[in-house]
Amino acid sequence: MSDEILTVETPEHVELQFALASIGNRFLACAIDHFLQLLFLVIVFVIGNAIGYGVRDLGHRAASIIEEGKLWVLAATTLIVFLIYFGYFTLFEVWWNGQTPGKRWLRLRVIREDGRPVGFFATLTRNLIRGADMMPMVLLLPFYSIGIVSVFASPQSRRLGDYAAGTVVIKERAFESPTFDEVFEHEIVDTALRREASPVDFRGDVRLVDASEIGVIEAFMRRRNDLPEGPRQWLAERLATPLLERIKPYYNPDGFSYEGFLEELLARHRAIARYRD
Repeated sequence: MSDEILTVETPEHVELQFALASIGNRFLACAIDHFLQLLFLVIVFVIGNAIGYGVRDLGHRAASIIEEGKLWVLAATTLIVFLIYFGYFTLFEVWWNGQTPGKRWLRLRVIREDGRPVGFFATLTRNLIRGADMMPMVLLLPFYSIGIVSVFASPQSRRLGDYAAGTVVIKERAFESPTFDEVFEHEIVDTALRREASPVDFRGDVRLVDASEIGVIEAFMRRRNDLPEGPRQWLAERLATPLLERIKPYYNPDGFSYEGFLEELLARHRAIARYRD
């Protein structure tokens, strides 16, 4: 079965596509996270109980010290339990940029609905609403009822917390991403400088292109692999045409491509910028 796709159009009119997480993957990720939460809670109770026994063993000294020690142990245990139960998802999603251990295991990630990384307040909001997703069956079964209905009914598979925070859960396409060794195999790490089109050599003053236009070209270069071939070539032509008219470069028309021209233009502009620095 093909993935549901979320399409986001950037300010540069580049369409980015994200594969939405299915309800099955989200359920499994959530089950893993709840298991880890339960495991952490058990560890905290065991440690707290052991410390409590240690405090009671000091009972031969003074009753006031015992009572004060019990209160401190109870307060610390309660605080840790609160943080584990209510802060687990928020802390991990902030720390791991939209992922919890369960999501990382299943290669899922929370992002903003406009494609940007999720922030602290969005993460906090979506997880504060988690209780509403669980409320109807929280005492009966360890899964969401309202949340499941919401995910099924939503075209973007969103639960109530996602609606409140403006977020979606996507599947990471790891098979399309370079490995760690592949990223650092070459000197050039920035994907905007990767050469993929036919080389275009030209003579012209690239200093006539301003920084904002270079920023648009860089954004296109980094995202072009997410575009179908037709829109990709059309967008390259739209970006290159006004620059060709301004620079009026001399080039060999044989084998010319707009994308190749943009690649060469960006590389030369970067070289000039490094020289000035």
